[in-house]
Amino acid sequence: MPPTAHLSLINLFIGDIQGGLGPFLGTWLAQSAQWGPARVGFVVTLVGFCTLFLSGPFGALVDRVPRPRLLIGGACTAILAGTLLLLPARSFFAVFTAQLLAAAGGTLLLPAVAALTLGIVGKDGFPKQQGRNQAFNHLGILLAAGIISLGAPFGPATAFYVLGAMALAAIVATVTTPANAWNHRRAVGWTEDEEDEPERSGIRQVLGNRRLLVLTVALTLFNLGNGGMLTLLGQKLVATSGDATVWTARYVMVAQLVMVPVALFAGSLADRRGRRLLLMVAFAVLPLRAVMSGLIDDPWWLIGAEVLDGIASGIVGVAVPVVVADLTWGSGRTQTALGSVNAVQGVGGALSGWYGGLAYGWFGWTGAFLALGVPALFALGLVIWLDATPEPGRRRKRRERRASHQNQPA
Repeated sequence: MPPTAHLSLINLFIGDIQGGLGPFLGTWLAQSAQWGPARVGFVVTLVGFCTLFLSGPFGALVDRVPRPRLLIGGACTAILAGTLLLLPARSFFAVFTAQLLAAAGGTLLLPAVAALTLGIVGKDGFPKQQGRNQAFNHLGILLAAGIISLGAPFGPATAFYVLGAMALAAIVATVTTPANAWNHRRAVGWTEDEEDEPERSGIRQVLGNRRLLVLTVALTLFNLGNGGMLTLLGQKLVATSGDATVWTARYVMVAQLVMVPVALFAGSLADRRGRRLLLMVAFAVLPLRAVMSGLIDDPWWLIGAEVLDGIASGIVGVAVPVVVADLTWGSGRTQTALGSVNAVQGVGGALSGWYGGLAYGWFGWTGAFLALGVPALFALGLVIWLDATPEPGRRRKRRERRASHQNQPA
């Protein structure tokens, strides 16, 4: 089996385990421990903010420890342990500790898998392989959701066994990946046929890159609009439809199904049409989704809005690691940068639900969704006008043309 097949299997099995029980946590705690929504929401939010602080340091750990297979195995083990510890947990501290352990493992997985991918396929093959990684990741989420739904008659504990089995399968896929297929120098952009290790760039120098900062701000704005939109749509369906839970589940599956081909397509387009165009499409799609969600009440027609969600999220999942690798290549700090970007943009996602709820209180359903679409417009403007990718934008192209004309001999 080629190493890229192992990468696909790893991403298939980690697709649904990165956040621990994730959306099933609330159901489990409500049924087994009689927790209310407020208490569940508080522990989920607290764990979410804690993992944001871990994202940058975990990226730095991946850069410093040239053992991505070991780190992936350790992350999956943490997820498995945290998930199993939730079974007997009933107190707030026990639930928080177990879920934090699982979520921390999921946070470590992101940079570790990116480093493993870069070290196997190299930077030139990274965009296409990242598209495949994301496609299998979404397939894994669908697979787990389908198995859990089929096992629903056996009780909420089914989710524990499915996630545990997927964590074990991910460990097996990682351990069986040929060790000699990964090259540390290839993973960070250093010349492979040399032995001396170049000096790593300073963290301030890497994280202070203007384009990386612009990209981070743009992604934070995107997540501020995107993170809470499906949750808000579910609340709207409670008021306008008699079967909000079923429709919300359908929307999740529709979005994941769309993400699979979009991720594959984006991976192949990243080199041919450029990263900038991909990000522009993703950021432009979110306001359209917001308009549809705000103006349409029929749940059947709202499926179109979740198709747009699949397009935007599918593109972002592929394009962001590729752009971060472009901006930091050869610095020895690529995963540090990726972890830091994920941490900052996660703040936008964490605040999205609050922002959407506040907008609903002021403007009602339609105004709330339109308000969620506004940050994506600012993100689109940043990508277009402030050169958030290494590819020259229109302004930089004009400057270069003017400079070349001025330098031509009279």
